[in-house]
Amino acid sequence: MKCILWVLLSFSLFAMQSSHAENTAPPLQCVAFSPYVNQLSPHQGDAPSSELIGTLLDTLINQTPFRCIMTYGVLDGLEAIFPAAKQRDFKVIAILWLDENKTKNSESISQGIALARQYPETIIRLSCGSEVRTRNAYALDDETDRCLKALREAKVPQPIGVNDTWWEWCNQTSPCQKNHFSDQVDWIGINIFPWWENRYFDDLFCLSSEQAADFHLARWQDVTNANPTKEVIVTEFGWPSGPKDQSQIGLKTNKSCGVANREKQQHVIETTFKKFAEKRVIGIAFEAFSEIWKPTVTDSNFEHFWGLCDNMPPYTCHFAF
Repeated sequence: MKCILWVLLSFSLFAMQSSHAENTAPPLQCVAFSPYVNQLSPHQGDAPSSELIGTLLDTLINQTPFRCIMTYGVLDGLEAIFPAAKQRDFKVIAILWLDENKTKNSESISQGIALARQYPETIIRLSCGSEVRTRNAYALDDETDRCLKALREAKVPQPIGVNDTWWEWCNQTSPCQKNHFSDQVDWIGINIFPWWENRYFDDLFCLSSEQAADFHLARWQDVTNANPTKEVIVTEFGWPSGPKDQSQIGLKTNKSCGVANREKQQHVIETTFKKFAEKRVIGIAFEAFSEIWKPTVTDSNFEHFWGLCDNMPPYTCHFAF
């Protein structure tokens, strides 16, 4: 991550007025869903089976309130998510995964178009990539453009967007400004993680779990102000549950900011969804099941503790909302 002008963004919330009809349905509250549990990895070995995908979705039905998920690809076994979701009446925000492999990107785009047409009531939104700019800077902008153009030309029925970190959607500037994709999308997906702000940014951000919900809403407001004609949804937010009671340490400050445990994870998810509901914001909690395949960038393996449900059978969920 980079620390540039966006760190000067005000922590204070912008004043917002809520004026909507009482009968309006509440905004969707969703959870990020990746079936790479146990020892499965997207980089090697077997793909998740359709039976496993069904088991994990049934776990969400039986143990959580979520009936909306966001997925991270449409190839290599992940295409089984969509019929399983339809069978169980889940709504799906589908990401077409984009990376440096252009041939694989083409396959993802084609498969995404086919699935969007096949499951128009299950797939409710499409995203061209997830954090493509955050991972690759501007090197793959052409691939994102290509995906957006292909979906437009295919006339898919779903709204089309792009997911990335909030500072990329602010065009790495303060105050927040529109970026290259703003005029091409129907909706904007922003990922917001105070836990990682604490690690990579300076003294302006040293956020506790009690401050996280306000931070999420403030960043949503920043991007909304810069893109007033677009719907902005928070496509990832969350807090790690472990290693229990360990703190995030700032690389630039050596300051301890935030503590990881189940209680604080629960607090962040619950208070954020409540604030989003008040402001009519769609939010997606990160994530349904912890993923132990992820490489660690810290000594404490925080990357392995973001799930609301266990990684191993019986996949017990630890979330009451």
